[in-house]
Amino acid sequence: MTDRGISISEDELVFKFSRGGGPGGQNVNKVNTRVTVLFDAANSRSFSDEQKKLILKALANRADKNSVIRVVSQRHRTQKANRNAAVERLEELLTGALKKKKVRKKTKVPQAARRKRLEIKKRRGLLKKQRAEKSFEF
Repeated sequence: MTDRGISISEDELVFKFSRGGGPGGQNVNKVNTRVTVLFDAANSRSFSDEQKKLILKALANRADKNSVIRVVSQRHRTQKANRNAAVERLEELLTGALKKKKVRKKTKVPQAARRKRLEIKKRRGLLKKQRAEKSFEF
């Protein structure tokens, strides 16, 4: 698979097929259209050690204790379409994991925003105070 700067050989991916839900009618009960793609990130030859760490950190919830990343697809009616969808999803996940995150720059709250917030608080306080002051004249 090659796209978006990621190149993984097909022999690094393990495909498992099973009966899945989703569209297909009675075909769902007979044909193994659900596809699970397993990718051993820790032992991959396609990525450097630093990239492997980034991938495993970002995709920790998808990886098992052996660092195998699992992607499942059962959206389509055919095994081939599900296989392509699962590989495409794996590509997206790996690309996202390797993307550099922008560092957030700390900024001060503008003076006008502070003033506005305090003014709103004062108005709200006055409103509550007016409600509390009940004068009963007979």
